[in-house]
Amino acid sequence: MRKILIVGAGQAGLQLALGLQKHGYDVTVMSARTADEIEHGTIMSSQFQFDSTLRFERELGIYFWEGQAPHTPLTSFAVGAEGPRPVVEWVSPLKRPGADVDQRLKMARWLRLFAENGGNLIIKSATVADLDTMAGDHDLVVVAAGKGALAQMFQRDASRSPFTAPQRMLSVVYVNGYRPDPAGPGDHTVEFHLLPGKGEMIVMPALTVSGPCHILFFEALPGGPLDVFADITSPQQHLERFVELLEQHVPWARDNYTKLELTDAGATLRGGYTPVVRHPVAMLPSGGLVLGAGDVVVANDPITGQGANMAAKFAAVYLKAILEHGDRPFDGTFMKRAFESLWTLHGRATTEWTNITLLPPPPHMLELLGAAGQFPAIAQRYIEGFDDPNDLAEWFMDPDKAAAYLAEVVGAATGSGR
Repeated sequence: MRKILIVGAGQAGLQLALGLQKHGYDVTVMSARTADEIEHGTIMSSQFQFDSTLRFERELGIYFWEGQAPHTPLTSFAVGAEGPRPVVEWVSPLKRPGADVDQRLKMARWLRLFAENGGNLIIKSATVADLDTMAGDHDLVVVAAGKGALAQMFQRDASRSPFTAPQRMLSVVYVNGYRPDPAGPGDHTVEFHLLPGKGEMIVMPALTVSGPCHILFFEALPGGPLDVFADITSPQQHLERFVELLEQHVPWARDNYTKLELTDAGATLRGGYTPVVRHPVAMLPSGGLVLGAGDVVVANDPITGQGANMAAKFAAVYLKAILEHGDRPFDGTFMKRAFESLWTLHGRATTEWTNITLLPPPPHMLELLGAAGQFPAIAQRYIEGFDDPNDLAEWFMDPDKAAAYLAEVVGAATGSGR
């Protein structure tokens, strides 16, 4: 039986561990925290997942929140200005709704399941020395802990990493009291508010430790009018500052946020990091090789909601690669090939789109997003691109392709394209 060590108990690490466990592998997971510590700790992210990555969990039998996580069939998009109403505003359905499950709930449940299924669980903040000691007893070591010294073992890939500083400062609150959606019984809407020159405000219905809630977060341009959380000293002060900013910069949604309260004492998060792609293979002091996964090697800004989705894709692609590799050695060639498969299938398109979204939008993108309010086909294709960013390269990212697509849609709608 092949022995695999996975360092990190997040989406990528635990999904991969449970998948390997299901196929009979001897798996060890190193987690810095116990399940109870995760569940009762502070929030870790916003973690909305689209249907394609939830499917991985359903196939493994580890999606336990069917009918509990809010149903999200709609997405709204607004471009704000210095006025009471957005200058662009539209709503589009999502063909296959996604879900947002607080990672405190998910990772605690998965960590307990891993142990119940006989997995070897080590509670320890792993060091490079720990990996060096343990690597010889395992056929493969996967590092899926995206921060600290372990992540720094993996060298930055300059050819795929255009930024050298954070492009957004994130401020997150999990709240109750956000006005229920009028979309329909049990239905909720994911909201994206583009605030030119300031950043973005995003709303996601979610399931947290206390039940259904809404996650609200600002993606603030560093040094801009939304980047004002550095002096915050308490969760309640964080929420109060957040509501002040909503009042000033998102006034068209005023009726939605007049009665907000935090879901729990750990329901706030703030900070920023530099988007980066790292080389997927690192060498230990003894010469052994380890494979990076998830945020360790592809860390995109949360602006496009791809973090948990990319981590899930890492786990799915790596699981397939490991199963197909059989009894052959997990050498550097295998590791690089597994990552390049991930990059080709998912990583490149997601990263390039996310990085472009962090920059001032070029005219052709603004034209398409504006036209989406008149032509539902554009709105729906854009929203579906969040689930499969590869499609965005076919019409949204390139000015010439965008012009051709817009002409096609307009022609079809007006009959002039016949």
